[in-house]
Amino acid sequence: MAKNIEKIKTALLNAAKDGKLSCTAARKLAEELGVAPREIGQMADELKIKIYGCELGCF
Repeated sequence: MAKNIEKIKTALLNAAKDGKLSCTAARKLAEELGVAPREIGQMADELKIKIYGCELGCF
């Protein structure tokens, strides 16, 4: 599990621009990493990354 956490954290930090990430990009990232969107959302919260343009209320 720790590997997944680090993998998600690294991917989010690389994908986020100015502390922000679009909903579309967050969902795509979840799919690429094989994790639930909720996990991306939780890590984004921990890293203070704002997910914007939410389309489905997942985040």
